[in-house]
Amino acid sequence: MMGGSLAIHVMMDDMPMEGKGHHQIMTTPLKPTASHPATSPLWEDKNRKTDSMTDLTRRAALAALGAAAAAPARAHSLQEFEDEFYAKEQYFQALDQPVPDFTLSDAVGKLVRPSDLLGKVTILHFIYSSCTDVCPLHAEKLAEVQKMINQTPMINMVRFVSITTDPTRDTPEVLKAYGPKHGLDPVNWEFLTTAPGQAEDQTRKLAEAFGHKFTVESDGTITHGVVTHIIGKFGRWQGNFHGLEFQSENMLMFVNALTNDYDKPQPGLWDRLWSWL
Repeated sequence: MMGGSLAIHVMMDDMPMEGKGHHQIMTTPLKPTASHPATSPLWEDKNRKTDSMTDLTRRAALAALGAAAAAPARAHSLQEFEDEFYAKEQYFQALDQPVPDFTLSDAVGKLVRPSDLLGKVTILHFIYSSCTDVCPLHAEKLAEVQKMINQTPMINMVRFVSITTDPTRDTPEVLKAYGPKHGLDPVNWEFLTTAPGQAEDQTRKLAEAFGHKFTVESDGTITHGVVTHIIGKFGRWQGNFHGLEFQSENMLMFVNALTNDYDKPQPGLWDRLWSWL
């Protein structure tokens, strides 16, 4: 659909958005290095400078969504749209392909397959609960996005899915506690693990099907990349957000577009939204 206007699901209430000083985790290497440690003074200084603007930026983005609601869409080519999108969010990767097939179990033993994701936009990522560096930061970054989404009608249109790559240690009890511990609201969040009888590395193989690896090291730690996968309500894998430096507001806008039954966000949307900032 190229014409008309985009329904905006973000309410214009006075929404308290708490600024957080997230460590700046690079997409690669997968662990902080000596030259770029996660707690380096350079990154901490960058966080201090940017945190004061976090609340204002989010409110401006939400206001832009509301202001853009009445503006007519402009017809652009998909290529033009993607050029605009990448200019605004360098950590986004546009896709349009089937979701890798899987059969997994949730924390209460219910089987979940890709067909069960139909009807809602799914924000999916891979983690393991004993990870002490990027996994908690990843979960908290998505909890930030979830908090914004859940203060709008999109609360019933979007689900968050965390898949463990360490099913042996991540028992149902551990899984149930992990989300709330890192700010994820169980109202539209679920944790998936291997189903009974499946191989221990089943979810790590699934991670490979999604384009990245979780490798078990000799000391029991698991090295991995940081990627958030976005699946549209019609079951197509629509994009990835790489690392932790993407703007939460950009993911909010992308997801909002997908809840409007668009296979991809409406061409020209990014220009119209950000012109109001």
